[in-house]
Amino acid sequence: MSTENLPQSPEQSPQRPPRKPRVAVVFGGRSSEHGISVVTAGAVLAAIDRTKYEVLPIGITRDGRWALTADEPERMAITDRRTPDVEELAESTEGGVLLPVDPANREVVYSEPGSVPKALGEVDVVFPVLHGPYGEDGTLQGLLELSGVPYVGAGVLASAVGQDKEYMKAVFASYGLKVGPYAVIRPREWEQDRSAARRKIVDFAGEHGWPLFVKPARAGSSIGITKVDDLAGLDEAIEEARRHDPKILVEAALRGREIECGVLEFEDGPRASVPAEIPPPSEHSYYDFEAKYIDSTPGVVPAPLTDEETAEVRRLAVAAFDAASCEGLVRADFFLTEDDEFVINEINTMPGFTPISMFPQMWQATGVSYPELVDRLVRAALRRPTGLR
Repeated sequence: MSTENLPQSPEQSPQRPPRKPRVAVVFGGRSSEHGISVVTAGAVLAAIDRTKYEVLPIGITRDGRWALTADEPERMAITDRRTPDVEELAESTEGGVLLPVDPANREVVYSEPGSVPKALGEVDVVFPVLHGPYGEDGTLQGLLELSGVPYVGAGVLASAVGQDKEYMKAVFASYGLKVGPYAVIRPREWEQDRSAARRKIVDFAGEHGWPLFVKPARAGSSIGITKVDDLAGLDEAIEEARRHDPKILVEAALRGREIECGVLEFEDGPRASVPAEIPPPSEHSYYDFEAKYIDSTPGVVPAPLTDEETAEVRRLAVAAFDAASCEGLVRADFFLTEDDEFVINEINTMPGFTPISMFPQMWQATGVSYPELVDRLVRAALRRPTGLR
C-alpha cells in the first residue's frame, strides 16, 4: 500500500500556526457489537468539526488487528439489514496501526510487512466508539491510560462496572438505587454442574415468576438476550447467551414502562437530558437488536411523564453516573413500574451513538445538537488528564 496519502506529522516551525488537535476515532473491535460500532463511527466522523479537529479513523478488525481505514462515513451505514465491517474499510489487509506506549510520546505509527513504518503524527485524544468487551469494558481505557493519551468517556473502573451487569447492579444497590431481581450463572457453575445451575434458575423463576430474560452478563445492544416463557426454552436461551459471554445473567421481567435518560459531562459537572420512553415494539416481543437497529423502533422524546417523574428520573440518572464514577457520557435505562417506582436496569458508558440512537435524540430534545454533542465530548476529554483523578 502506498503511504503518500496518509496523514502526515506536521512540521514544527515558527512560521507554521499551531496545528488542530488530532482525534483518533477508534471503532469496530472483537465483540459481537462490531457492526454497530462501525455505524456509530460513521456518524461521529460525519459530524466532527473538521475546521477544529484533524481526524484519524482507526478500525479494529474482529480478530483484533488495528487497521488504518478510509475516512468515508457514507460506507459505514446499515445496508440491506446488514451492518458494516472494518475489514471492508481497511486500507490494507495486513497493515497495522500502533499506539504509543510511552506517555511522553503520542505519535501513532503505521506499519506494513516489508515496509518502513510510517509516522502518522501525534494523537491528542482518542474517541473510542467501541461497544462491548475488548473496548467498552475498560480494556482499551487501560491501554490509553498506560499510553498517556486522553480519551472520550468513562475510565477503567467505570467502564468495567458499566460492562458487567452483575457488578453494575451491586454498585447501584450499594448506593441506594433500586434494581430488579436477578441471578448470575458463572462459567464454572454451568461447566461443572448444569443440573444445579438449571435448578438455581428454576428456583429463581419459582420466586419471581416467568417470563425471565437470559442474557450475556457483559454484552450490549440486546445481543444474545432471550425472553424465556417457560422451562422448555431455558437451555436454548442459556446456550445463546453463552455464545457471547460464558457468564450469564438471569433477570425477572419487570412490568412497567421503559424510560431512558442521557447524562453528559459539562464544565460544571454531569447533567441529565430530557428522558425518552421506549414503547413496546409492535413486531418484536421486546426491545431487541432488530427492533433497535434494523427496524429502528422509534422512541418517544420527551417521554410523557409528569414533571415530578421527569425530575426524579433525571436525578437518578446523574446518581447512577456518579455511583459508577463515570465520565463523559452515560445512557441510563429504567423501568417505571406499576407501583410508580423507578428501577434502574443498566447504564451504558458508550451508548448507541448514531443520529437515530436514543442518546443523541434525547440531547437534541434538550437543546444539544449532534455535532455539538460530539464536540462537547472531545473537549471534555481534552480537559481531563489521564492517570489518577
